[in-house]
Amino acid sequence: MVLVYPGRHDHNQRMTSERADSVRALYESFNDRDLDAVLAAMAPDVDWPNGWEGGRLVGRDAVREYWERQWREIRPNTLVRGLVDRPDGTVEARVRLVVRDPAGTVLERSEVTHVYAFDGPQVRRMTIEP
Repeated sequence: MVLVYPGRHDHNQRMTSERADSVRALYESFNDRDLDAVLAAMAPDVDWPNGWEGGRLVGRDAVREYWERQWREIRPNTLVRGLVDRPDGTVEARVRLVVRDPAGTVLERSEVTHVYAFDGPQVRRMTIEP
């Protein structure tokens, strides 16, 4: 569900829907392990959280290396529960996360909030909120 705040014009509502579709597509590509599709949606100097080991990553190459390393050890899967446009122009994604080991044993189930900032149509920054 995408919420559009009062006072926005129809043009912004269409952009909001496109942004929501873009964020949904990121999660689908992530779950499909289509790394090229996910990275193409990011700005070249994307600022991304290292939710697995801590810290932050800068740039598509750093994100690629991180996910390739991560996917050798664990199998995260995401389900988008809701999307909300925030007044500051970011998009909040409420996500159900299930992490398995390579044998399929569930290691973690959690609900997380990811917040996306954009540079035009591309993701510039993503943060994880408690």
